[in-house]
Amino acid sequence: MNQSLNASIEVVIYAIGSCPVELKGGLGKHGRPSGRVRGLQRGGKMKIALAADHAGFALKEKIREYLKSKGLEVEDHGPSTTERVDYPDFAEKVAGEVAATQADYGVLVCGTGIGMMLAANKVPGIRAVAANDTISARMAREHNNANVLTLGGRMIDEASMHQIVDTWLSTPFAGGRHELRVEKIDAIDQRYHTEKRA
Repeated sequence: MNQSLNASIEVVIYAIGSCPVELKGGLGKHGRPSGRVRGLQRGGKMKIALAADHAGFALKEKIREYLKSKGLEVEDHGPSTTERVDYPDFAEKVAGEVAATQADYGVLVCGTGIGMMLAANKVPGIRAVAANDTISARMAREHNNANVLTLGGRMIDEASMHQIVDTWLSTPFAGGRHELRVEKIDAIDQRYHTEKRA
């Protein structure tokens, strides 16, 4: 694991149920985690939920191996072939796992990253961003505390993927004024998902 990625996983332990969760920046309002979650359970090993559609399959395979080479745990939700599939099905699997805190982050790949982003963002608590460049990846994490990265298998090559993924994983949420804005995003989510208020 490179130094920048390793440094980003410096921790404060906070308990959610019985699972230790690693945070950057402590607690936010009402004693809840500030949202800078890194390295969920399993002894602090970061877990990434990964999936693609047929257009993103080839890049997904490379992402999985790259993340594993960094020492990260990867749960690959498929597909396992290039047979045509529907991206919303796979976006929901990954987004659901992240929203349930069963994975720290999600990575989704389709042709452009846009379809996966739109589908993933339908899951309450998900802030998915299509980032096919390092600037978007950094700002999405730093300012928006995005928790799902979507990429375009037809948009970037393997070398660009390495740079984007490294930037995404090594950039902490800045908090401060950005935290209030993220809380407002979450408030919109609550208003339009009435089942969460029950």
